[in-house]
Amino acid sequence: MADAREHVLTGTRGTITARVWQHPEPRYVALVVHGYGEHSGRYAELAAVLTGHGAAVYAPDHMGHGRSAGDRVVIEDFEDVVTDVHGVAALARTAHPGLPLVLVGHSMGGLIAARHAQRYGDELAALVLSGPVIGAWELPGRLLALPEVPDRPISPAALSRDPAVGAAYAADPLVWHGPMKRPTLQAFVTTLEAVDGSGDVGPLPVLWLHGDDDRLVPLSGSRTGVERLTGGRAAERIYAGARHEVFHETNRTEVFADVTGFLDGLPAL
Repeated sequence: MADAREHVLTGTRGTITARVWQHPEPRYVALVVHGYGEHSGRYAELAAVLTGHGAAVYAPDHMGHGRSAGDRVVIEDFEDVVTDVHGVAALARTAHPGLPLVLVGHSMGGLIAARHAQRYGDELAALVLSGPVIGAWELPGRLLALPEVPDRPISPAALSRDPAVGAAYAADPLVWHGPMKRPTLQAFVTTLEAVDGSGDVGPLPVLWLHGDDDRLVPLSGSRTGVERLTGGRAAERIYAGARHEVFHETNRTEVFADVTGFLDGLPAL
């Protein structure tokens, strides 16, 4: 697979860097939305699978993340991030007019993707959610109740059963290894409520992926959000023993096959 090219766009609160993995003759566009504290470069293997399946893959670094501008991991309003993602979608549509667009969101990116589908669902062919932060997620409220947010970074071991994933994460200079920020925690609370109260996404095809040993975003809390977002119509794949990052798990070949199989069943593609 060719290396990703980087595009720099004007975002809502500064410049946004997006990685693009091109395909010579794509039949659809995949827009990958990364999670909290990380960056789009961690999704190169997923991008390789999707380009091999016929996609041109676009993936922004959110404000305050990766190579994009902003105070590190500070997001004051996720609606701005949704708008930035929509700007990357517009870049993709300009390069590939008329092609169907599939939105893939992981963790915090699942929250962003869910809200994007509520705002712009008529522009999407499908939505894929991996360990999504929607529904009942207690962590932000618990941390906001403390006088000071503790300096407890995400444990690399919570991401995957593959120790190489945790080691790469810990050594990655573009990953945030510090504490969560209070404005971002408050924005999580606000946007969880917004997604919860903004209705379902109608007939949009949705695939939900989750590890049943996800300790960062527990399965049971996400289930309530997925059911509300989709009206109970989502296809789901729950992986026994898998942790938070199913795209980086030891069974990721199975996960990738589930994604491409789901996409193969869509008439729009």
